[in-house]
Amino acid sequence: MNILHIDCSPRPASHSRQLSAGIVEKILEIAPEASISRRDFAVAPLPHASPEYAMTLSSPATLAAPLKGALELSEALIQEVEAADVIVIGTPMNNLTVPSVLKAWIDQLLRAGRTFKSTPAGKMGMLRDRPVFIGIASGGVFTGERANQPDFLTTYLSVVLASIGLKTVQFLSVQATAFLDKDKAVLARNEALALIDPAIMARLS
Repeated sequence: MNILHIDCSPRPASHSRQLSAGIVEKILEIAPEASISRRDFAVAPLPHASPEYAMTLSSPATLAAPLKGALELSEALIQEVEAADVIVIGTPMNNLTVPSVLKAWIDQLLRAGRTFKSTPAGKMGMLRDRPVFIGIASGGVFTGERANQPDFLTTYLSVVLASIGLKTVQFLSVQATAFLDKDKAVLARNEALALIDPAIMARLS
């Protein structure tokens, strides 16, 4: 089994990093021989779309004859996803949605004719489905009765991942991190990890 583990927070000991590490630990409990492929977008952020990449994706004609090197990064990232049996993403909620480093990854993944095809009903995914666990840390509260901010992160990621074929997605969150001391943060993280769907985990055993 191969785990693709992605972190997005620029803070080395962030809540989202600790949550994603906890998810990986849970997976290793049932698949101790699993290998881990790592992407740390704080240490090695992806570039935003280059002019060559944007030009190549601008029409079916240019996509059929891509500019030299324009698709190399995209292809490498797509192949990482294809090689993974499970994907774990740790991300903060930045200004109600995904951080730009995660958006840069998404923009390289969504490629017409490679990861999705356009149909009258919209994008249809071309990749094999596999579990995706997304650990979110938010300084505020975005779910439940205490929610004090909207959530554009989970809805956005659900749609874009499904559009390339990744439909088995579970979100786990630690919220109100701005108000958590160390002990409460550990408790919140453990509560989030306890919500991991056993049916999804069973697929990995």
